Amino acid sequence: MEIAILLFDRLTALDAVGPYEVLRSMPGAKVRFVAKAPGPKRTDVGSLALTADFALGEVTSPDILVVPGGPGQTDLMDDQEVLNWICQVHRTTRWTTSVCTGSLILAAAGLLAGLRATSHWLALDVLKTFGAEPTPERVVIQGKIITAAGVSAGIDMALTLAARECGEEVAQAIQLGIEYDPQPPFQAGSPSKAPAAIVERLRRRSRF
Repeated sequence: MEIAILLFDRLTALDAVGPYEVLRSMPGAKVRFVAKAPGPKRTDVGSLALTADFALGEVTSPDILVVPGGPGQTDLMDDQEVLNWICQVHRTTRWTTSVCTGSLILAAAGLLAGLRATSHWLALDVLKTFGAEPTPERVVIQGKIITAAGVSAGIDMALTLAARECGEEVAQAIQLGIEYDPQPPFQAGSPSKAPAAIVERLRRRSRF
């Protein structure tokens, strides 16, 4: 099973690495980190680089596509070469997925029109402009398209996908293997739970 994870400059690291850590453990999985041009791609704050070993044209029929988000997503939404590649591989994928604002890239490619979809909570309204129906759910499945909410939700998405592909026992074994047992010190992981002052602080700093 070939899994393509799209990389680009100014992506959010966990958007890509979270799903990678889950999906690489599926039986027969072969992960390909893909970019418009191979090489290191710096994350949103520039202190970490992830390396793309393959150009878009070298990965043409992955079984699973993962599109992460991050500030660099804005440029990709206007990059016709990348959008065309996403549309092309989507025709034959088993699953086309996104994490965080990666869903805006899928939307820009025309894949989410008329579908329910999620994204980072600060970016949900942007989905409307592409004809999608935004929802604050953590993981949304619409046919073979799976969108995940912000950053850490990519792990939930990948475990959901692993269960559908390999069965719940395999997915549970992967979850146990990475000891994914969230017990956060604060109930501030969503705008519905976080203190209003914290929500407002992030809204003021938001690029959306």
